[in-house]
Amino acid sequence: MQPVALTIAGSDPSGGAGLQADLKTFHQFGVYGEAAVTLITVQNTRTVARVEVLPPDLVREQIEAILADIPPDAAKIGALGNKQIIEEIAAVAVRVTFPLVLDPVMISKHGSRLLSSDAEQTLIDKLLPHAFLITPNIPEAEALTGIHITGTKEMHEAAQRLLGLGCRNALIKGGHASGPADDLFVSHDGFLRLPGARIETPHTHGTGCTYSAAIAACLAQGLDLQAAARQAKSFIHSAIQTAPGLGHGHGPVNHFAELN
Repeated sequence: MQPVALTIAGSDPSGGAGLQADLKTFHQFGVYGEAAVTLITVQNTRTVARVEVLPPDLVREQIEAILADIPPDAAKIGALGNKQIIEEIAAVAVRVTFPLVLDPVMISKHGSRLLSSDAEQTLIDKLLPHAFLITPNIPEAEALTGIHITGTKEMHEAAQRLLGLGCRNALIKGGHASGPADDLFVSHDGFLRLPGARIETPHTHGTGCTYSAAIAACLAQGLDLQAAARQAKSFIHSAIQTAPGLGHGHGPVNHFAELN
């Protein structure tokens, strides 16, 4: 059977992030992609000019339509907009059996809010307990846990706190740290460091979306989580390294990057 993955995320018309990046990533991994739209942005590589959040019932109806006909083998959740959408998705998440990869997108690369500040606690209370994996960057991990992260020690503490809040596994990305771009995967069984050389480039638009989508694609194919994380880490490193140089700001990564 063809593996299937679902993205529940916002739209980036310039194609570098959001559901567009997710669908490209699914395709590159040989996975059939589906998408439920949560919000629409007006953005390009230089700016986010507008964010419009869809009605919560419309978001849920999209997901229900997908589940009723072509249920996915894995799903990733990206930008959600507000607490009402989180509540609608959580109401569905309580009864799904496939793994959910939660990428807690809060602020765009350009500094625009993609999750209202009053929705952060709702995400923790309602959605985090249903996450098979959460993939925050360092600022997102700090916002969710209250831990100021300066190195690996605090990354591990933050990951443990996220597990204590209900998610089964946590992967904290180190792209915002100084030095190597190492990530830390933590589960109740232990931890795994995912090393990565830092690449000096402005073309990092959509890296978090692409990374989490790659993990979801690997899970849809039946890989175990650690293998999925390693494969996704290798892919995102190659995608950044071979970025096509499009746009005049934070350009997109290369979604045609080869799989290792």
